[in-house]
Amino acid sequence: MHKVCCNKNGNLERALNFQEVSEIWIIFFTLKFFFMIESPVTEKTHISQPAWLTILRIALGIVLFWKAIVFIRDTTLLQTMIQSTGIGLFSKNASTLSFIVAYLTLLCGLFILSGLFTKTASIVQIPILIVAIFFVNSKNIGQSSFELIVSVIVLVLLGVFATKGSGTLSADEFFRTYYKAGTEDGNTKRFFKQD
Repeated sequence: MHKVCCNKNGNLERALNFQEVSEIWIIFFTLKFFFMIESPVTEKTHISQPAWLTILRIALGIVLFWKAIVFIRDTTLLQTMIQSTGIGLFSKNASTLSFIVAYLTLLCGLFILSGLFTKTASIVQIPILIVAIFFVNSKNIGQSSFELIVSVIVLVLLGVFATKGSGTLSADEFFRTYYKAGTEDGNTKRFFKQD
């Protein structure tokens, strides 16, 4: 049922319902992800992060990896969660979405754990967690508030690592310094220098 109202000029306007707004946001985040511009490999990122952020990144990767294993082992659980969102597009494609969400969470958990493509993996997981918090966990708050609390903490950490990056103890920083080492004079070039 669509609501029709008049604006200040007397023109009729149709108000969007909640399902249409959520589908528009999903499309927006998907397009934003695909057209995202990556920084050059040699660009220095936030390498002055404290060690506790690295520990939180590793813990976040472990939590996402564990949750993906749970979803892969019991796909019907994830399918019922997706169907309980009440969004028609999700309910119709619950089996396909459960496969995509489970393996995306597994892959992103491994990437965040190792510190490889941390910003991109965090950005991919943010829409999944937003849907999980607002459409699944908020409905089941009476049964299990632990899932909601963990989901909110994971969403906050994903936001932190989407902005901050992976830090010094990560695969991103290793490959960044490895790439730069090939262009700079180092110990290996001395061995091949002819006098």
